[in-house]
Amino acid sequence: MNERTKRWSRRGLLAVAAVTAVILSGCAAGGGTAGGDDGAEIRIGAIYLDSQGYYGGVKAGVEAAAEESGLNVKFIETNPGGDVAKESEFMTTLVSSGVSAIIISAASADSSVPAIKQAFDAGIPVICYNTCVNDDAVEKYVTAYIIGDPVTFGSNLGEAAVAAFTEAGITAPKIGVINCEQYEVCKLRLQGFEDALVAGLPEATIVANQEGAEVDRAVTVAEQMLTANPEINGMYGEAGGATIGAYKAVTTAGKVGQIFVFGSDMTTEIATELEKGDVLKSVVDISGIEVGTLAWAAVQDGLDGKTPSEKIVQAPITLWDPTTAAEWLSTHPDGLP
Repeated sequence: MNERTKRWSRRGLLAVAAVTAVILSGCAAGGGTAGGDDGAEIRIGAIYLDSQGYYGGVKAGVEAAAEESGLNVKFIETNPGGDVAKESEFMTTLVSSGVSAIIISAASADSSVPAIKQAFDAGIPVICYNTCVNDDAVEKYVTAYIIGDPVTFGSNLGEAAVAAFTEAGITAPKIGVINCEQYEVCKLRLQGFEDALVAGLPEATIVANQEGAEVDRAVTVAEQMLTANPEINGMYGEAGGATIGAYKAVTTAGKVGQIFVFGSDMTTEIATELEKGDVLKSVVDISGIEVGTLAWAAVQDGLDGKTPSEKIVQAPITLWDPTTAAEWLSTHPDGLP
């Protein structure tokens, strides 16, 4: 849910918050060939789940890879804000306009199936990334699915939490979770985190778990959670906005050094906070740029009529801590994750 609250910037990324499809003439029908030998324009549909910065990274990655391919590519893109109805409407637009392939982070494992099936029925390769439809539908209708294993994603952070609490002499931490569990990928992240946490600290417990994927809501939810559960000494943000909400709430409550935060999805803001090391202790991340690059590779295979050897394409997962945050900042000067 590749996962992560941060507003797009520096390349006009918010512009995709509205449907930007422009129906152009003189283009090949969907499910076609690359058509790059004669310089003909190739139209690719791109659906970004919401306006979190992670999707800005995906956009940058897929566009850079497309440019490097030497093909004449036009992206027709939108951000439906996690709205299934808007997603479906835009998918209909893409299919009727005859795009050659579609990349999508699906809004719902079940409710997004008809939209993806529509593209499949039209012979258009569909490449999911970060989020997708249910397993049966992936098998039937999806060409490739780019994802960093969400259980491993959560497990890596859970192990980091065990290390931090153990070093602090805390054997029975009380954890508050700010979640994005409207998406299946986030439920699996929590599963991995909790399993690793309890494996290392059997007396650890999750005492509260509330939705707060977007940063504005996450701040309010986290503040209320800390007020209602004063015993909390650890917080887990399942996505970028949730992470920001958690560490801001801890700071506002005056509990710096008393409550540890473990987060997901790197951005410039999160990396800067992580570098301080006093509240945010570890962040697990899947690079949106890398996911976009992998998504383009799958698109290229689809354009060339190739069947991928593996439908599920694993994106690399990286754990960051205060000692490595500066490295992230130096290698991401434009702020795109």
